[in-house]
Amino acid sequence: MKRFSSRLLFTSILIITVLSVVYFMLPEEINAKQDEKSFVTHNGGIIKTTGEIIDPLYTGSDKSLRVSINGTNGEILDPVYSVQKVEFNPDKYLREFNYGRISKLENGTTVREFTIIANDDKIQEISPGVFYNVWTFNGTVPGPTIRATEGDIVRVKFINNGSKSHTMHFHGIHPAIMDGVFEIVGPNGGQFTYEFTAGPVGVHPYHCHVMPLEEHISHGLYGVYIVDPKEGRPQADEMVMVLNGFDTDFDTENNFYAANTIPFYYQHHPIQIKTNELIRIYVVNMVEFDPINNFHLHGNLYNYYPTGTSTVPSTYTDMITLSQTERGIMEFKYDYPGKYLFHAHKVEFSEKGWVGIFLVGDNPDQKSQTGIDYGN
Repeated sequence: MKRFSSRLLFTSILIITVLSVVYFMLPEEINAKQDEKSFVTHNGGIIKTTGEIIDPLYTGSDKSLRVSINGTNGEILDPVYSVQKVEFNPDKYLREFNYGRISKLENGTTVREFTIIANDDKIQEISPGVFYNVWTFNGTVPGPTIRATEGDIVRVKFINNGSKSHTMHFHGIHPAIMDGVFEIVGPNGGQFTYEFTAGPVGVHPYHCHVMPLEEHISHGLYGVYIVDPKEGRPQADEMVMVLNGFDTDFDTENNFYAANTIPFYYQHHPIQIKTNELIRIYVVNMVEFDPINNFHLHGNLYNYYPTGTSTVPSTYTDMITLSQTERGIMEFKYDYPGKYLFHAHKVEFSEKGWVGIFLVGDNPDQKSQTGIDYGN
């Protein structure tokens, strides 16, 4: 009886040991197989990974990206491209205007020359820990803000250093051959020079116009083109805001929204302005995949000039709604200091990053300008 009990005890221990091994080891293998994902890259390659890859074509050298390609485990650099990371400063972009290299023709006409270089192999951290393959004009999304005066000659030397065909299509008035649609510029150094007379007055987008267009725009190939009236505009604190979004999981729905690329940036880094100072914002909506976007300002209203082609505002409001490439000029002043939100009133957009703050400070010269000394 004792011998039988000993055998029974031994057998029970053995069974428990085997079950424990199965319980603790098999789930890891099962979970690993369940978590493994397959991606088809833009060039047709297949990548399998148990981790997260924001853009499967450009895996980069980030140690957090561990992938398995063709059954080989380990950290993989993309077989075609090496990663170049993009550093983008929304504060700098906000008030930076590119007037080009300036010269004069014999008749006195101003010529403004620009060089714009396209790339499609860069990675940008658009949100903490979220890396995305951006396609850039001059290394940033958006590209540089090109600025001229009505009647100037604008000459843009375009160099395509990308792996895909690209162009530059300017909204505005110009000859057909300068429209950037049928004049495809080939990859790896292809070049084209766009030349036209600046006009009409206003704010206009430029963007790549190669098909599939949504791919080229959603990855970032766009920028702003401002044409000033010959008589100029009243002095103001001028800013550019490009409303954009990013589809980081490639399901044609944006995961992040922003004013000037970085979600929530101006909420965490408020834009500093002064009371009783004219603020002028050139706003352009470049969001892909969504039919509308909008801009709501707190504690104030603004004069709005659609496309900026008229010097007379069309409305006095605190919110405008824009479709893709729709744009305009907003002008306003704040009477009272403090913090004021600005954001999309499509709440999904604001909760995913399209929100900011104006930090309005006292204007030291306010009393002499207005006769009012707030706080006294």
